[in-house]
Amino acid sequence: MNSQRITIFDTTLRDGEQSPGISLNAFEKVEIAEQLARLGVDVIEAGFPISSPGDFEGVQKIAREVSGVSVCGLARAIDKDIRTAWDAVREAERPRIHTFISTSDVHLEHQLRKTRDEVLAAAREMVALAVSLCDDVEFSAMDATRSDPDFLAAVLAAAIEEGATTINIPDTVGYAMPAEFGAFIRDQFERVPGLAEVAVSVHCHNDLGLAVANSLAAVEAGATQVECAVNGLGERAGNASLEEIVMIMETRRDELGRETGIVTTEIDRTSRLVSQLTGYEVQPNKAVVGKNAFAHESGIHQDGVLKERTTYEIMNARSIGRSQSDIVLGKHSGRHALKSAMEELGFSLSDDELNQAFENFKKIADKKKQITAVDLEHLVSEELRELTDIYELKSYEVVSSSEFTPTCQVIIEKEGEELPGRSFSGGSMESMFMAIDKAVGTTGLLKDYQVRAVTSGKDSLGEVKVVVEVNGEDYAGTALSIDVVEASAKAYIRAINNAYRAGAVK
Repeated sequence: MNSQRITIFDTTLRDGEQSPGISLNAFEKVEIAEQLARLGVDVIEAGFPISSPGDFEGVQKIAREVSGVSVCGLARAIDKDIRTAWDAVREAERPRIHTFISTSDVHLEHQLRKTRDEVLAAAREMVALAVSLCDDVEFSAMDATRSDPDFLAAVLAAAIEEGATTINIPDTVGYAMPAEFGAFIRDQFERVPGLAEVAVSVHCHNDLGLAVANSLAAVEAGATQVECAVNGLGERAGNASLEEIVMIMETRRDELGRETGIVTTEIDRTSRLVSQLTGYEVQPNKAVVGKNAFAHESGIHQDGVLKERTTYEIMNARSIGRSQSDIVLGKHSGRHALKSAMEELGFSLSDDELNQAFENFKKIADKKKQITAVDLEHLVSEELRELTDIYELKSYEVVSSSEFTPTCQVIIEKEGEELPGRSFSGGSMESMFMAIDKAVGTTGLLKDYQVRAVTSGKDSLGEVKVVVEVNGEDYAGTALSIDVVEASAKAYIRAINNAYRAGAVK
């Protein structure tokens, strides 16, 4: 049976970054985008250029530097939004403008405060503007599933008439159920004959845990593009999970008759990179990429898998790239060995970047007997984050005892200036974070604090993830070190850096 090719539209860097606490800088966005290109996604929605100068910079940098994939910028159906989006993506190999406007009465009345006629006119005018700038234009009817079907059809037909090449029918608030959503898509195909001539996309949210199921129902009803995010990141409960969508189509291809261009062996690495850079941990029992996804504790299951893997595994861990790499380096390894190992992992480093990576590698290798592929991935990600930090940890000293109050002294560097901070408090970590606050001149509220070992062994690198509230907003920070005290300090400072970039810290 010939399978139909489904376009994978990844919105990790746009909708995914809207998850509370996530604030990626331009370098981090490019690193994720390059991995998404290696993964084989068809379209990268790189951001919302009008939303901030930082977002514009990130989208433009991806457009300039990432090849082999369409790069898309989001824009409201507003003249300035669309022109700004075009300025951000115009240098891409294959640029796309994605413009949207709400079509549900609840949005029209309470958010847009526009009539149906005004929305229809805006959709027509702004799609025409986008088409005049860019050959590839996607139009979305926000909150489509709660819209009047007749009015929705009129807006979609107008967008097609004006030249939109992709029509997106989103379940913006995650309200639909699979059978209902499939019928809804079929109904729009009947009402709007022009849908048969363009790509039809769906963007489903996971508020009721049905984003993946709804996306698949839409595909079976005729949709040819699915919008999704790595690890299911996104607003509120998130988006349809890219890895689940892809592996369902791969595992059940005989039943569904659909396929994607995804290089499935890059899935696990992509998931880990996104988790590292966003600070959002993947839940252990997450389908496909959770650490327990291929784990078996039950004796019956273990016995079955040892005899024949397919008794309890419908997917092979190696098919998503889960197999452990044989790359193992130590303190006697040279620069060439490190470069070779990094290239095998997909990292292409300049001479300066390689020199810095080698210096950091040697520092770790002096303390850790063996450095594995997973360690290397984390080390490079950590280095990329450090390149853009405004505040950096210069030195620290923590004194803790059961006999007296823990104390901490830190020196934070900001653009060449050393900022000292000192604190006495009830716990060593609390003292550390308070000392950083005093050095920076802010007050952060620690909302979440997680420590985990990157690999096995007592000498494993420790990864610390924090969420810090600054001026009422949450900012995430992640850092890595052999010493979890140092990693904790760096993670907290990284959250402060994210707050600084957002203007919450001066």
